[in-house]
Amino acid sequence: MAYRAAQELRDADVVFVGIGLPNLACNLARATHAPGLFMIYESGAVGAIPERLPVSIGDPSLVTDSLAVVGQADIFQCMLQRGLIEVGFLGGAQVDRWGNINTTVIGDYANPKVRLPGSGGACEIAVHARRLLIVMRMSKRTFVETCDFVTSPGHRVNGKSRAELGMPGGGPTRIITDLGVLDFDATGEAVLAEVYPGVTPEQVRAACGWPLRTADALRTAAEPDVSVLRLLREKLDPQRLYL
Repeated sequence: MAYRAAQELRDADVVFVGIGLPNLACNLARATHAPGLFMIYESGAVGAIPERLPVSIGDPSLVTDSLAVVGQADIFQCMLQRGLIEVGFLGGAQVDRWGNINTTVIGDYANPKVRLPGSGGACEIAVHARRLLIVMRMSKRTFVETCDFVTSPGHRVNGKSRAELGMPGGGPTRIITDLGVLDFDATGEAVLAEVYPGVTPEQVRAACGWPLRTADALRTAAEPDVSVLRLLREKLDPQRLYL
């Protein structure tokens, strides 16, 4: 998942980096094919070039040699809301076929089974980023027909498109899972576009909570080579914080 997410990043992309596998993916891309990746963290680090993998958005390694450290108001108002963020990463407890994400509650909002952390900056990222990459492990519990709550909007919310709702960003472009990759078709619905080596389309559909359609040209994702695996396991994440 980290390798496949890293492949989505181009040199000089401006990326709003999250913690977890997206954090690892961004640092892998910067160490390989995208040395000019411009990383911005929600905590206020702009142009961060950490020498080691940050363990949180408040990690001191993000400050050292960064271009600037600013307040969250500057990050969101002056950069994200102005459309300067090219790529955003999100995950969540639930995602539906339109790329809507739930990080608020499981069950009824007024009387939930589980109350989750909420939006943080996720809704703003989903609304304003030019491209949105969703990184989540796949199961029927997480890939659902309808999200219990829409925290971060995808391509259609309550039957309305992003354009109808006045959202300036491009919306989700891919969902990267532990079984394969979902793209979004012209209607905004997620379809199976790639499987990992050894994974069948039937396995992916069995792990999805809605009738998942397959793209006309199903691809098999490339495997990381030995040098990439060594970089991930020995240099970037030797403590196995995310792997």
